[in-house]
Amino acid sequence: MRTANRVASLLLGTALLVGGAVTAVQAVLLTLHRPTPLDTSGWFDAVSGTRWHDPAVRTVAGGALLLGLALLAAQLRRWTPVRLRADERDGWYLHRRCVERRLADAASAVPGVRRARARLRRHDGQWRPRVRASGDPAARAEIEFAVHKELHRLTAPHPSRVDVRLLPRRRPA
Repeated sequence: MRTANRVASLLLGTALLVGGAVTAVQAVLLTLHRPTPLDTSGWFDAVSGTRWHDPAVRTVAGGALLLGLALLAAQLRRWTPVRLRADERDGWYLHRRCVERRLADAASAVPGVRRARARLRRHDGQWRPRVRASGDPAARAEIEFAVHKELHRLTAPHPSRVDVRLLPRRRPA
């Protein structure tokens, strides 16, 4: 979404810059009683003759309002970060999806564990790994140890706890 926000900001900024430059040039030329490149008489008549009660005006205004609210909501929503800071002192970052994949692989390497998935969030400077897998519930401590070991190998901050959810294996029917 970050790319979409940047593209939308670039397009909006470019439109405002071009519109402002054209308006400024038009105003200067009108002030100096020179011929202007844009004929404003037809445009001014059309705008001054349009009333709020016209359906086209209300439709355009409603669409602009909804678009503005959607853009505002997109900017205010907290998006999942693409990269996470590995250490506060050295400025290194790790890609979140890569770390999640490695944590899932580390959890899947524990005997008796299958189909492990890992999610990683960072909140208040702490990493919060969450591992979901199917397997023996007695393997919870081994999964936590494997996740801590993999985070240590990545020189990532050590979380205070690892949330492990183990679902029992499904038995074939």
